[in-house]
Amino acid sequence: MTKSDSELDPLWQNLDWAIGQMLIMGWDGTEVTPQIRNLIENHHLGSIILTAKNLKSAEQTASLVQELQTIAHQAGHPQPLLIAVDQENGGVNSLFDEDYICQFPSAMGVAATGSTEMAYNVAKATATEVSAVGVNLILGPVLDVLTNARHQPLGVRATGDDPQEASQFCIAAINGFKDAGVATCGKHFPSYGNIDFLGSSLDMPIITQTLEELNLSALIPFRNAISAGRLDAMFVGGCGIQSAGMNVMHACLSDQVVDDLLRNELGFKGVAISECLEMQSLIQEYGVKGGTVMAVEAGNDLVLLCRAHDVQLEAISGLKLGVENGIISKERIYTSLKRVLRLKSVCTSWQKALNPPGLALLSKIHSTHLALSRKAYDHSITVVRDKDNLLPLSQSLLQEEELLLLTPLVKPLPASAATKSMLDKGNKSASMHDRWIHQERGAIMSGEGVFRELGRSIARMRNGKLLHTSYTANGLRPVHENLINRASAIIIVTADANRNMYQTGFTKHVAMMCHMLRGTGQKKSLIVVSVSSPYDFAMDKSIGTYVCTFDFTETAMASLVRVLYGEISPQGSMPGTMRKSKKVSKTRQQWLVESYDRDRDGSALEELLRMMARSSTPSLPYLTSSAHSFELFNPHVEEAHFVVRNSSTKTLYGFVATYYTKGLGAIGALFVDPTKRNVSIGRSLHRRAMRALLQKQGIKTVQLGITFPGVFPGVPVDESGSNKSWFDNVGWDTQFPKRLTNMIIEDLGAWTAPEGLLQSIQRASISFDLIHGLDNAESVLNHVATHAGPEVVELYRFALQETNISGVVRAKDSVGNLLGTVIICTAASRLSTYMPPLHSTSGEDIGGILAPIVPSTAQSRLILQGLAFMGVRQNKAHKSAKSVLSWILDEAHEPLVAMGFEVQQTFDEITNSPESVSILAPS
Repeated sequence: MTKSDSELDPLWQNLDWAIGQMLIMGWDGTEVTPQIRNLIENHHLGSIILTAKNLKSAEQTASLVQELQTIAHQAGHPQPLLIAVDQENGGVNSLFDEDYICQFPSAMGVAATGSTEMAYNVAKATATEVSAVGVNLILGPVLDVLTNARHQPLGVRATGDDPQEASQFCIAAINGFKDAGVATCGKHFPSYGNIDFLGSSLDMPIITQTLEELNLSALIPFRNAISAGRLDAMFVGGCGIQSAGMNVMHACLSDQVVDDLLRNELGFKGVAISECLEMQSLIQEYGVKGGTVMAVEAGNDLVLLCRAHDVQLEAISGLKLGVENGIISKERIYTSLKRVLRLKSVCTSWQKALNPPGLALLSKIHSTHLALSRKAYDHSITVVRDKDNLLPLSQSLLQEEELLLLTPLVKPLPASAATKSMLDKGNKSASMHDRWIHQERGAIMSGEGVFRELGRSIARMRNGKLLHTSYTANGLRPVHENLINRASAIIIVTADANRNMYQTGFTKHVAMMCHMLRGTGQKKSLIVVSVSSPYDFAMDKSIGTYVCTFDFTETAMASLVRVLYGEISPQGSMPGTMRKSKKVSKTRQQWLVESYDRDRDGSALEELLRMMARSSTPSLPYLTSSAHSFELFNPHVEEAHFVVRNSSTKTLYGFVATYYTKGLGAIGALFVDPTKRNVSIGRSLHRRAMRALLQKQGIKTVQLGITFPGVFPGVPVDESGSNKSWFDNVGWDTQFPKRLTNMIIEDLGAWTAPEGLLQSIQRASISFDLIHGLDNAESVLNHVATHAGPEVVELYRFALQETNISGVVRAKDSVGNLLGTVIICTAASRLSTYMPPLHSTSGEDIGGILAPIVPSTAQSRLILQGLAFMGVRQNKAHKSAKSVLSWILDEAHEPLVAMGFEVQQTFDEITNSPESVSILAPS
């Protein structure tokens, strides 16, 4: 619950203190400067952003952060500073230390592994490392979708071009960050995935898509990450938006973007952080004072000012002036203050902030993280094509034949050994001018400089000579032609060739030259390696062998060499739509489906559920389900469950649960390992499940979803409709679903009955009683059998048998006729095994109000409200912290919203006749 103004520390009544908490600032330098000390001590700055310019090593970082926190503590700050960094991995890391901080692949590199489990593990390892040196907020993950993948500057910082896949990997990363105790900040809202530079004098990137177009793709990962419930903050970009319905110069200064779109439409309740307001375009347009006020007015809670002290002081002055002028109200300040303080409360404390574990922890975990780093890179290297079987080179190139490596001029990655080495050597390796340029922008080093170690590694691996030179925008020179004539195999490295077109021209020229030389009988094998964006030559089939590494860190290059020489088999695949299209183009595989064996498969099913939870939103029931959730052991219900498994590793790739009772056959769950999707595992499981159900004697109805066990009462409703369309494609008619909604009261202690409800019930002469046991339950079971399916009857029978911890509330009219029923259960009920919403992951007691059965009449709305009220009252009497109502039919949830219930999950129960489902023929 959000604190009221009266519950806040009295210190915050001083607006200077409150304003200080609404700013996040940085500076240049590796030591605390008088300027940053002044901001913390005298202007009460509450949040710091650290960049590569501040951080030399893990030890220095831990010391620096500890000093900053000590200054804040001694200055009387009630809560520690937020300490934020960009640590996206790949080419965007603020902190680099070969001895203690591990390098991991970029977001797209991790996606290339195809494993959301890997995404979770990498994120957790990254967060654990930065947390050890005192960082408590990671500015990530990148939630952008590359809707125009080939020409976007974000490149491999994004997961890819498929919004659903991006959602899965980003949610897994968020879970990893959070499980390591670090706060998360999604970026860059509303999207940097398809921006245009329209040639303005200020070079402001522009989004030209309409809101409808953004909703169809770019906003999906943002929406899903927010729904997942673990995203603490959102970074709002500074780009413009020029489209029908919206004309915004800077997204982070627009209430249409922050308040309307992010908060009202997407439901985000966390901290909104603005793009850095030191942008020249913004300064020229509004000035820093005006821009800062606009950012707060738009709905931002933290305003970012990166490094210029005079600009930072101007921003503080602007906020104070905004309050004095009545533009920013006191209430607006406290709204942001509460959000920021709530964020701090979940990711830091003075005990934690003043005592970072530092090198002691980093030393202990380094070897484990190094192994994870190598595994992640090894699994990410992707061979897109190898038409002529040139890989591994150990089999296609003889020892005496010469190999040529051609590399472009590139900037070193800011946090890399190459960069660190250059800075450490000082004047010995670069002029003062070069060093200043490097520190400001990242030095342009020669191709030999960045890729020299790659060449050495290849030479060591082949135990022979390697020719190596760079190429530039000057194109193919005589030196290149001479070396190509000498070599039997050529490796060309490209880095974002779509944005550095000279690389495309050079590579095409060399490919044409090799083709001509092969025509004369010479051996000229050509391998193209993209070390950044995989889209350089992804669609160009004239490049017969094409390999992608997704970044050019030393670790990535080491894995590349192992792939080139066959030390490891390439396992990566192109992320996003290209991976999907490649899978679809394969002949559909028929997977062996086996009956589920509890002893053999139980632990593997638990692991599969954990994997599903890491790549799904909490609105799906994987986190609170277990292998036991699917087995009823009910004499009135026949159940048969099936798996696709790897018999060697004992891993489960997919699971389906089926149930049959009194003419009803139902699929109660069907899910597939996220890394094994789009290869027909789901189809194989579905076909086997339907074959089992349709062979039942007397089957009258087949159904997707079942309410007991209630893991999946129906097909989960998703924004894109992809779940239902999958079942459309395997033969179901999904046009007329029955909508089932799970609802919840999150804070039962603060709940009160709506005014007038009890009086309305009394005027209608409706009475209620609570029964336990089966002795006097015949009328209840008959009522349920008349108005619901046979599986609901079994749910009621189960609840009635649990005397004292479960029971049924009956609603009756003045002459004793039964009007409606509902199940009430306590946290101790075994129903929580079968009904995931009742299972708590945090140890809180959750009371249940289950399966209300109210026939449609003029009074049905009031009867339903009365049954819910009785359920809530019973839950409160048993000291439950929350009350879950599972499930409500169709639109009947609306009167319950008026009672204080919130929608938790929504499912579509789909019922077909056995004759109408065409599912048995293999496809």
